[in-house]
Amino acid sequence: MATAALYHPSAPHNLSQSAKTKAAYTNGTQNNIYIPHGDTIVTLNYFRPPEDGSTPWNYVEKPTDGKPQRNFGDFDVKMPITDIRGRESEYTLDKDAFMVVSNVPESAERDFTDDESIRRNYYPEVEKLLLDHVPGSNKIFLFDHTIRRSSPNAHRAPVIRVHIDQTRKSATARVHQHLPEEAEELLKGRFRIINIWRPLNGPVQANPLAFASSSSLKEEDLIPIEHRYPDRTGETAGIRFNEGQKWHYLSGMRNDERLFLECFDSDSSKPGTKVQGGRVPHTAFPDPRTPEGAVGRESIEVRALVFGP
Repeated sequence: MATAALYHPSAPHNLSQSAKTKAAYTNGTQNNIYIPHGDTIVTLNYFRPPEDGSTPWNYVEKPTDGKPQRNFGDFDVKMPITDIRGRESEYTLDKDAFMVVSNVPESAERDFTDDESIRRNYYPEVEKLLLDHVPGSNKIFLFDHTIRRSSPNAHRAPVIRVHIDQTRKSATARVHQHLPEEAEELLKGRFRIINIWRPLNGPVQANPLAFASSSSLKEEDLIPIEHRYPDRTGETAGIRFNEGQKWHYLSGMRNDERLFLECFDSDSSKPGTKVQGGRVPHTAFPDPRTPEGAVGRESIEVRALVFGP
């Protein structure tokens, strides 16, 4: 069921030690590195509610008043996962709340180490990608980005917990927060939050991203979690385990590929809609087939408000 593919590295970015290691592979100093691919069984980390029945919450920054980082727990479940490599076109935002775009030109942003440079060089490319691939979209607002690296000293490592970044409440709040003068008018039409995810040192060997089809998710599977910033409180969603959830990943994801992750779609609540949920649970996962000495994954996700039609 599961096999391994020869590792064919992309041109390295001068990002970090892991990227330098990738360059060493390119130069042939290591030629026995493999990328796991194919359907398999993996362990996913699911939400466990607070034992006292209280509202779940977590702090974005480390609390200064002695409180724990979060008041809810988690537990592991073994789940089958489908490799969509070669069948990418079968999955759509309206049905699955994820899709893949391949053969994206090389970015004008080369280093992905400076936030201002990323906003200047990479954000316009993401905006164009959304306008080109989300039919009917007519206005894009990119509101933040996160870079994740697997190294021990990384500020943000891959998240090994099943979650959704936004809920209806927080998506609506985002429109008011970022576009206050236009918010009431924009909220009358269709609005979405879509994350654009890509590796920076692909092909991905370790900690690939898993995503569950929105059409396999029940509404009661979503558990709102207070996401507490120093100056405000947002909301994310933990995911209650349901054996009917269908999980997928894209093996050996490359630098020229983009994964669209739809966190919210206002059309999902309209009668007769073709949108099947409009929210995609996702998580990094440890693949037991990952070869020893695999290069740690580096990635960037840009979060966008998408309006129209």
